[in-house]
Amino acid sequence: MVAKELDYFRAVVQANVSPLVRETEVSELSGLSARLGHQIWLKREDQQPVYSFKLRGAFNKLSKLPANSLVVTASAGNHAQGVALSAAHLGHRAVIVMPVTTPEIKVNAVRSQGGEVVLHGHHFDAAQEYAQSLCKSEGGVFVPPFDDKDVIIGQGTVARELMQQLHQLDAVFIPVGGGGLLAGMAVYIKSLRPEIRVIGVEAQESACLKAAMEAGHPVELERVGSFADGVAVKRIGSETFRLAEQFCDEVVTVSADEICAAVQDIFVETRAIAEPSGALATAGLKKWCEDNNEQGLTLASVLSGANLNFDRLRYIAERTALGARSEALLGVTIEESKGSFKRFCHALSGRAITEFNYRYAGGETAQIFAGVGLRGGEQELQELKASLSEANYQFTDLSDNELAKLHIRYMVGGKPPVALSERLFRFEFPEYPGALARFLETLGSNWNITLFHYRNHGAAQGNVLAAFELSAQDRARFDEHLQRLGYQYQEETDNPCFKQYLQHDMPQADRRVS
Repeated sequence: MVAKELDYFRAVVQANVSPLVRETEVSELSGLSARLGHQIWLKREDQQPVYSFKLRGAFNKLSKLPANSLVVTASAGNHAQGVALSAAHLGHRAVIVMPVTTPEIKVNAVRSQGGEVVLHGHHFDAAQEYAQSLCKSEGGVFVPPFDDKDVIIGQGTVARELMQQLHQLDAVFIPVGGGGLLAGMAVYIKSLRPEIRVIGVEAQESACLKAAMEAGHPVELERVGSFADGVAVKRIGSETFRLAEQFCDEVVTVSADEICAAVQDIFVETRAIAEPSGALATAGLKKWCEDNNEQGLTLASVLSGANLNFDRLRYIAERTALGARSEALLGVTIEESKGSFKRFCHALSGRAITEFNYRYAGGETAQIFAGVGLRGGEQELQELKASLSEANYQFTDLSDNELAKLHIRYMVGGKPPVALSERLFRFEFPEYPGALARFLETLGSNWNITLFHYRNHGAAQGNVLAAFELSAQDRARFDEHLQRLGYQYQEETDNPCFKQYLQHDMPQADRRVS
């Protein structure tokens, strides 16, 4: 090891961040350990006062400055809070430049930590350029989020704690954005225990380290995704890449759905709700275990942050089953005839339907959008496809189709091409295997279903929205079947939303203004 890297190691050993930074716990993920065949631990950086490891690097940097310094940075996330709280603790003045598009919850969080927020520009690059010019004009100290020696050293204290807490370790999985956490932890781990594998984990939509490794130098990505915004960095830092290139053994990239599944794994085991970038390393650990045949290793991942906007939870929950391969999304062509829904259910061989979207559109065939529950992952998905093919269904696997997952699943349907004599109902029924099939057997075989929407959310009660084409003579018999079904229901035929968005548009001359 050259002197420069040895200096990093010594600096991490000597770094004193304890006045503000907490020594976070290491939690055993027993359920995940049993599933994957390894002993798996989670380093809980969500337990920091700002719910992120970023406090370590910021505090280490600011603690070396003269008293009453002006510190300036640009950030829309965890780094901003780390700088603000560190400055307040050390008696510095902190000015944080944030894009005007930054969510109010993050702006308020920085202000609550004592930071002065300046909103400038519509993207991070504009905010950073303004912060640097402001720093120069006012004689302040700019605090980079990752590409800085003192920041890297501060982040390296995560590894120092981890090595003291776990004496047996085979591999450590570390999330990568700009590379500060990876660089600091990797140089410490490899200096002390070179046999431990250091594995960086990136989001597929912002894999700047992987691109740099392939090119042999930092390169700028054309664009990055915003889902895991804590690691949405276009270009790895120069110094962080230099260290990562020497001390990182491997880079794993994961999809947004795989990150969502890891958020759920962490919650189930610890009741902590990680932000997407915070669950990134655990998602990479899971993927690495699936791709490698080794067993019985001791593995650790870093939960790097838990600053999650509450409105992201819905998206994460929606995508978790897809990331865990416990659900498949299918676009299927079925016959436009009575009983076709029931026949499709039987073709699933007892598998649970988690979502079903349909709207009558005329013709001899119908296009449905269906979610199907899986217990055997990828292997069961292939078995399901084989069963549908054997039953002569034409279908498309939409499980990895981003357009389908983000938009199409909510847009299936619309208005029918002709006027229908139909009634619309909302049904609520106890969620148990076969409940939906019973619904279809009782009603779907006797009357033409013209609209159908169902989504299983794992609750005790399921909800279905369905419309039925009924003649005047059928209404009494239909009502008898409703009573026999025994489910709670409410008729919505006169609901203005049904009339506005889902019913056939009558000719202008036939319309009546009520």
